Parts: sequence; C-alpha cells; structure tokens
Amino acid sequence: MNHAWMELAAGSGALGIGLVVAAVVVVALLIGAFAFGSRQKRRESPPPRPEEQPRMPDEGPVHEVRERREPDEMPRSDDRTLPHDLGHRGSRTASGQERPRWDEGSSGSFGSGGPGGH
Repeated sequence: MNHAWMELAAGSGALGIGLVVAAVVVVALLIGAFAFGSRQKRRESPPPRPEEQPRMPDEGPVHEVRERREPDEMPRSDDRTLPHDLGHRGSRTASGQERPRWDEGSSGSFGSGGPGGH
C-alpha cells in the first residue's frame, strides 16, 4: 500500500463517526416526532359513541327537490337603490314547471357562428 491509501484509510474513521452521529440524530428526531404525535392524539376528543351518531329522520330519507325558480322583482324607484336597501330578495316557484328546451335548428350556444334564429 502506498502513502495515499494510508491517508485515505485513516481519514475514513472521522467520516464513519460523523455518519453514526448523523444516524443517531435522525433516529432521535423520529422518536421525538412520534412522541409529539401521540401526545397530540391523546389531547383530541374521542370519536363519537354510537348513540351520538346522526340518525335518519323518522319520516325517512330526505330527497332532492327539483323545481324551476324565478327571482323576485327588483323594486322600481327613482332613487339609487343600494344593496342594504334591498333586504332579503329570494326567489319563488316558477309558474310553469316544464323544462326549457332548445329551439329546433339551434345549437344552443352563444356565438356559434350559425345562422341564428329562424
């Protein structure tokens, strides 16, 4: 063995010690993270008991209601109407419940470039 190999072999001891120290630090961090996580988990409220679970209504499951709605009319005024002046503006059931359909011969898309209307 020449002199360069001897220096390389002697220097690897410090590298080995450094790797062992790094490994011990990583293991200590992992153990600390696990301990912190289990401490946080113990602080959480327990899962709900079966009697605390939501229950189905007595009249059975609730289903979706499909209906056409139309907005309430805006009040007419000569003065400027601000949002807080309107109050709650809802909607009401539309008079006709039939679904709107496309006109025959129309693509139903805006700006389609087609002939438009009839």
